[in-house]
Amino acid sequence: MRVGVVAIIRKGDQLLVIRRGAAVPFPHYWAPLSGKVENGETPEAAVVREVAEEVGLRVRAERCVWECDSADDRYRLHWWLVAVEGGELTLDSREVAEARWIAPDDFSTLEPVFDTDREFFREIWPTL
Repeated sequence: MRVGVVAIIRKGDQLLVIRRGAAVPFPHYWAPLSGKVENGETPEAAVVREVAEEVGLRVRAERCVWECDSADDRYRLHWWLVAVEGGELTLDSREVAEARWIAPDDFSTLEPVFDTDREFFREIWPTL
């Protein structure tokens, strides 16, 4: 199983969620930003790179807070809390159709979403 990363991007009391682009697996799903760890790359470096590539923000990876398998069971996902350090929200339209800053409790109002993402915001987020 390959390793992937999920970025829980915080800015104040809000989190960034994206609606996945039409050209990526599971198009149009709402989710935290995610991506694969490249060969020779650490998960921490991957989460910083993926955020910069997909939404143009410079972030600092703070800590890995959870792991789960992806919806297609191809990746072991490492969930990272990250803090925005700079940059402007600039979407890579091939991978991201839309982005929103939301309160964590509002994630449950988005559709469609992955079951594991719903589990994270219901079970893990309140413990952080």
